[in-house]
Amino acid sequence: MANIKDVAKRAGVSVTTVSRVMNNRGYIGKETRKKVEDAMAEMNYFPNQIARALQKSQSYILGVIVPDSNHPFFSELIKYIEMYANEQNYKILICNSLDEPEKESHYISMLRENRVDGIIMCSHTLDIEEYKAVNFPIVTFDRIISERFPYVASDNYRGGEIATTHLIESGCKRLLHISGPLKLDLLANRRADAFKLTCMRHHIEHEIIEGSNDNLTFEYFSEFIENEISGSLSSFDGVFCSNDIVAYALYLHATERGIQVPEQLKIVGYDYHSFTRMLQTPRLTTIKQPVIRIGKVLSSTLINLIETDDEDTINNTIVDVSLVKGQTT
Repeated sequence: MANIKDVAKRAGVSVTTVSRVMNNRGYIGKETRKKVEDAMAEMNYFPNQIARALQKSQSYILGVIVPDSNHPFFSELIKYIEMYANEQNYKILICNSLDEPEKESHYISMLRENRVDGIIMCSHTLDIEEYKAVNFPIVTFDRIISERFPYVASDNYRGGEIATTHLIESGCKRLLHISGPLKLDLLANRRADAFKLTCMRHHIEHEIIEGSNDNLTFEYFSEFIENEISGSLSSFDGVFCSNDIVAYALYLHATERGIQVPEQLKIVGYDYHSFTRMLQTPRLTTIKQPVIRIGKVLSSTLINLIETDDEDTINNTIVDVSLVKGQTT
């Protein structure tokens, strides 16, 4: 059976170079990498990841807790978290909290018991003190928990400001924002802050109606709009929605009731995920979160935290957003 020395001899490189290729550590030229990988394939030699994990006391597995992997944004985010993690020889284990505190708490315990190296938290139903009690590498998406835990987020305040300003510049005089639950201290709620302050700065009448994170489906948002917004919808001429699924549900609700979009009602969403890009009629005006970059930064930040084990190197990341002009404004 071939060993690492045999592979090095076949590829014409040192054992150290083969090890670096196997562990994806340090700079390796494309030509050298290909020679090593070709030699490994020819000799049917594959690194024993379990042995490496035991040697380094690492599992090379990252836990990822999301509210619902069925949601287009989180489905896409998971894809890019995994893509970058795989490039660094890590696997991921996905857990759906369904925004239930008991599930989230259970998954944190389960992932630790299964010796994952760290967790990317995209679900945030627990009190901050509960996260602080976890002595474990954690990176959060869209929530500040502690100075010990780095976070990654899109520029939510700027996104809210861009969306609201666009509606005002499009001629809207009375605006509505359909937000997420504001009782949670989430960075996504900065969108509502920006909406309110931008309206006040321009002397625009406005209102905020809170949605829920308990259910992120199209069916839920359609029912929510019917029960909570339908009666007052005609009094608004512009709506900034907290995500694109809400925006599309609102568009259908309005058009079914004879409200013309964008002539009578202008709508701006938030996310620009695969669902939004698939829509042709209408093409939503929305705020784009660069999900590829967010996924990569979440993975790289956690892996860096795991491998350096140095809290002094913790870096938080705010990612820029942009307006995508569609047919709803």
